[in-house]
Amino acid sequence: MSIEIKVPALPESVADATVLTWRKKPGDAVSRNEPLVDLETDKVVLEVPSPVEGVLEKVLKEEGSTVTAEEVLAMVKAGAVAQEKKPAPAAAPAPSKKEEASDLSPSVRRLVAEHDVNPAGLKGTGKGERLTKQDVVNYLNQGASPASTRGEGVVVSSGLRTEERVPMTRLRARIAERLVSAQQTAAILTTFNEINMKPLMDLRKRYKDQFEKKHGVRLGFMSLFTKAVIEALKRFPSVNASLDGNDVIYHGYYDIGIAVSSPRGLVVPIIRNAEQLSLAGIENAIGEYADKAREGKLTVEEMTGGTFTISNGGVFGSLMSTPILNPPQSGILGMHKIEDRPVVEEGAIVIRPMMYVALSYDHRIIDGRESVSFLVTVKELLEDPARMLLEV
Repeated sequence: MSIEIKVPALPESVADATVLTWRKKPGDAVSRNEPLVDLETDKVVLEVPSPVEGVLEKVLKEEGSTVTAEEVLAMVKAGAVAQEKKPAPAAAPAPSKKEEASDLSPSVRRLVAEHDVNPAGLKGTGKGERLTKQDVVNYLNQGASPASTRGEGVVVSSGLRTEERVPMTRLRARIAERLVSAQQTAAILTTFNEINMKPLMDLRKRYKDQFEKKHGVRLGFMSLFTKAVIEALKRFPSVNASLDGNDVIYHGYYDIGIAVSSPRGLVVPIIRNAEQLSLAGIENAIGEYADKAREGKLTVEEMTGGTFTISNGGVFGSLMSTPILNPPQSGILGMHKIEDRPVVEEGAIVIRPMMYVALSYDHRIIDGRESVSFLVTVKELLEDPARMLLEV
């Protein structure tokens, strides 16, 4: 009996999806609940499993196709057994580029290597049709071919200059749309400050081994920043608020978005009720989300909502930036690279590990005094961590 493999119900606000990758091909055996195909939406990648054990009979939607909920993707023949394919007679292996290049003169060999040209595809004009340097130069000046494909992009060559046209992923397109929307709809301003990281670094150095031994997770700066942000949000509720038409919604909870890099782009999973978590709980949540992001397994629910976001560009070496809001949130904190700099303490110049921090905020509901005071509070809490314990 043939079973239809359909597009599952898509998340709210997602109209369609793109067939990203087929993990099986017609004739392959499949197990029950084994993923058959990945669908990409503008938020997440969805795995579509086989509901039965059998053989993938037919693929109806090829990679790159746009599909909607309940569309039939493929047919699986339940209970069938894949036929063992007899190996084809062994053919003589095609000569490698290295083998092809071994018959070339040193100058020609160097030229094809520099431009990654396969000499087997070129016609030689030298003695015995041997490839000459001029043959390679003429080939490069004319272009390898009008166009050749690499992955999903198109590479166009014109002499030694190439261009590659690659379609945006749905996630990248969605990110672009949201960033432009945030710039167009919110009155975004950014205020800056700097934090002396020495107290935090000393604290971490002193307790990191005990912390990891007890909790099974490393003590990082992100959990400490999250704790400081939550305390500052409690003191300045408008930074934790959002705008809905002409109404301001003040949230009595603290769902903190943590920007995480993934192979498909930047994603922002949400640590819900972060105020109820310990430092270890926050570190565990961040670690789990980072793993899921790398594997493409974050769900829509895990990236929906949030009342405030923290983004750490410092891991990539950024010294300063102006982060863009993650609508409908009204604030985002940007962390940056820690760098030794000369600062003045009690009239003396000393070297301290300093970090610039930036708060971008929606000026429609947060005024300058609140934004600056919020960032100063975060700074004071982190430069004297005992404040977070004492809530002073």
